[in-house]
Amino acid sequence: MKSSMIIIIFIFLNLLAVVVRGEIPTTLEGPFVPVTVPLDDRFRGHAIDLPATDYRVQRRVNGFEPEQISVSLSASYDSVWISWITGEFQIGYDIKPLEPKSVGSIVRFGRLRFPMYREAMGSSLVYNQLYAFEGLQNYTSGIIHHVRLTGLKSDTLYYYRCGDPSIRAMSEIHFFRTMPISNPRSYPKRIAIVGDLGLTYNTTSTINHLISNNPNLVLLIGDVTYANLYLTNGTGSDCYSCSFSDTPIHETYQPRWDYWGRFMQPLVSKVPIMAIEGNHEIEEQAENQTFAAYSSRFAFPSEESGSSSTFYYSFNAGGIHFIMLGAYISYSKSGDQYKWLERDLANVDRSVTPWLVATWHPPWYNTYKAHYREAECMMVEMEELLYSYKVDIVFNGHVHAYERSNQVYNYTLDPCGPVYIMVGDGGNREKMAISHADEPGHCPKPSTIPDQYLGGFCAFNFTSGPAKGKEWYICSMVMAPESGHVQ
Repeated sequence: MKSSMIIIIFIFLNLLAVVVRGEIPTTLEGPFVPVTVPLDDRFRGHAIDLPATDYRVQRRVNGFEPEQISVSLSASYDSVWISWITGEFQIGYDIKPLEPKSVGSIVRFGRLRFPMYREAMGSSLVYNQLYAFEGLQNYTSGIIHHVRLTGLKSDTLYYYRCGDPSIRAMSEIHFFRTMPISNPRSYPKRIAIVGDLGLTYNTTSTINHLISNNPNLVLLIGDVTYANLYLTNGTGSDCYSCSFSDTPIHETYQPRWDYWGRFMQPLVSKVPIMAIEGNHEIEEQAENQTFAAYSSRFAFPSEESGSSSTFYYSFNAGGIHFIMLGAYISYSKSGDQYKWLERDLANVDRSVTPWLVATWHPPWYNTYKAHYREAECMMVEMEELLYSYKVDIVFNGHVHAYERSNQVYNYTLDPCGPVYIMVGDGGNREKMAISHADEPGHCPKPSTIPDQYLGGFCAFNFTSGPAKGKEWYICSMVMAPESGHVQ
């Protein structure tokens, strides 16, 4: 069963990567000698943003009718979350947030389009992105609704409408299919795994290709809208610090989140999307608040999976147990995330979910110069724990290139280690990764690789252990036969 499931998992990657051979071999056929397929530099050009005038990102509802509708999973097949936004966002110097309780959060649903006998109620919120500095425009969202539907049957099509019927503000009829029941013979037919999407014309190509492949589930491994590459007046830049060096705080143009939600609705209103945070979701604002948009706009099965955070959680999809981890909050062995991870792994029943898949944004194993060994501190803290519970596959984003490893643990080929896969460039406005760390002059010194967000220096393997004295060579050695790029 595992060998056939590996083939299925790698079929999913056809949504993401340019296949450079006639077929992709399974990891069980390895280990392989590393092969790099270079990208023609002409394909590395600037990705052009969808403008606010594009019909796919414009608001097309009236009053408090729902928009930006999405589905996400709970911890198991018998429950899902429905999310949407009502009312218009505001951006400017003098904004007044909407009252969340002024509009109801109701979903009517059933196995028939009509009548829909069942009804669920949920909660609502509004978030702000505030800058206590002259000249920077503040933002307040529309009303964001999250409603959990429970008591669902496995692998079953459900129809639903969301909104507030008391003010005649209900959506059109949408539908979704629940996950199959968890057992070793039951899996989603196709899972799309994407990262670093943004909202460009390249993004539209990625999503159109994804939709044409009819996925049952979408995993979004960080870096959603790239709204933080804009001033609050909407002016964009690929090098923020170069263009806006005088701004007292790194601004972020929040309407890009609304544009993204509208663009994605045709897909995610019927296919569940499960997201984890990336560095572009940090979005610092006044009083050092971060991740406001990410934590507010998505629904997470945190409570259902025993987590107290939007930054890490888990869920089942058929015979797969997915673990979503946060790389931009504490991951130390004494921290809440690590303790939660220990409990979650200990509770996994491999006779029910034989496949164990983990995701987070920045990769631990990466041969590219871009973000090389940037997540070393997280790796030092967590790799042994994931290895001890025999995680099968790890998916990461962050580095805008596709790469697959052999099975590896602690920079050493290991038949009990996970396969690590960087999913490629989803289409964002930043450029794709080209240079490799083993190219002349590109290998960074250990002292130049501190943890970017939590501080500290963790590149111990440069001076001790399997990677001593080898630096780039060990990481390059464990990579699998194809390395490519996707735009």
